[in-house]
Amino acid sequence: MKTITGLEELKAAEGEILGTSDWHEVTQADVDAFADVTGDHQWIHVDVERAKETPFGGTIAHGYFTLSLIPLLSRQVFGMEGFTFALNYGLNRVRFPAPMPVGQKVRCTVKVAEVQEIPGGAQTTMVMTLEREGGEKPVCVAETLVRAYQ
Repeated sequence: MKTITGLEELKAAEGEILGTSDWHEVTQADVDAFADVTGDHQWIHVDVERAKETPFGGTIAHGYFTLSLIPLLSRQVFGMEGFTFALNYGLNRVRFPAPMPVGQKVRCTVKVAEVQEIPGGAQTTMVMTLEREGGEKPVCVAETLVRAYQ
């Protein structure tokens, strides 16, 4: 894991790929729990038998479930110190180029795309690319915004 300590190190990391997380298995139990929390019980995510008849051959994770794995996976890649606090400021762009089949593994590569100074700290645009093991295309590419204050 890479630790970014303070504003100068953060600015120096602009354009850098910080690393890639470990593989994480996407389980049906996790997808079902996500469906329960969000109320999104669309059958392609939760009906294992019916989903076997699709071109995917089984259930696939919700796109938003895949997106929600970013905090878990990115914490394996980098941490920030030397700031009073940091917070999620939002997203610029999110795409789901390929499905995330349940029962397979996903990992996240983190890139610091841009660092802009703001009053009291910096706003950082990070590109989070989630890929599934053996997949040809990413399952999610998201530009996340993080604000870190000194």
